[in-house]
Amino acid sequence: MPTPNRSNGLREAKYYDIQPEFVICHLCPHFCHIKPGNHGRCLGRVNHDGILYAESYGQITSIALDPIEKKPLKRFFPGSTILSVGSYGCNLACDFCQNWQISQRQADSHYYSPQELVDIALTEQVNGNIGIAFTYNEPFITFEYVLDTSRLAHQAGLKTVLVTNGLVNPQPLQEILPHIDAMNIDLKAFHAAFYNRYCHGPLEPVKRTIETSARVCHVELTTLLIPGLNDDEDEIDQLTSWVASIDRLIPLHLTRHHPAYKMTQPGPISIERLHLLAQIARRHLSDVFLGNI
Repeated sequence: MPTPNRSNGLREAKYYDIQPEFVICHLCPHFCHIKPGNHGRCLGRVNHDGILYAESYGQITSIALDPIEKKPLKRFFPGSTILSVGSYGCNLACDFCQNWQISQRQADSHYYSPQELVDIALTEQVNGNIGIAFTYNEPFITFEYVLDTSRLAHQAGLKTVLVTNGLVNPQPLQEILPHIDAMNIDLKAFHAAFYNRYCHGPLEPVKRTIETSARVCHVELTTLLIPGLNDDEDEIDQLTSWVASIDRLIPLHLTRHHPAYKMTQPGPISIERLHLLAQIARRHLSDVFLGNI
């Protein structure tokens, strides 16, 4: 595989502290202690001689004009398209990751400046494009690039979207929210044990992100259902009851997983059980959509 081109957009990272032998990243709740020459667990931030750099800044692995419903967003400019871009890396390491080829390694990439991306998005307006979606991998780990690009996008009259796992600390979230119009946030389960064992990260910060973001921008949620792991009827009832306590109008996407990455079993949830869980979810929420069926 060709060596990724990471030279054009290297930027010093925001949200870190310098210690004598390492830096502490404060972007997400992992608070990685990163020694010189090493990356954080997200793979996108690196310590060079005691300075933390956003190494994945502007490094795009995937770019496409997608229907907005593919994000998935059902209640945000339906029928439109959106320029969708992804980088590499993630601050979770889900055993069932559906995009592990770019999220769990430093995949080959090409540099796009924020202005270049905005210019592409503007040219695609003739094809129904409303803006830019940061998706495919975890956008918060490319925080500086998403922030810079989103500011320019808003100045150009474009919408901005994040498709995210929601694992970010409160201060960077508050900084970026004024520049984001919509999010689809993964709520992978409603038990901390699931997050700890299968996602290798915490649940509570994700819930906090959902609560905070839903007060500021359009939010939809996605739960990828895995038979025997997060498809318990009581769990779906608790999950949707909690979402409804924020706003029962928040759309929820219940989506079938397919075996991927480290989790080759079980197979996808049955259509019949998916419909049963949707019925439970609709006791609390107005909009429940089914995905990958």
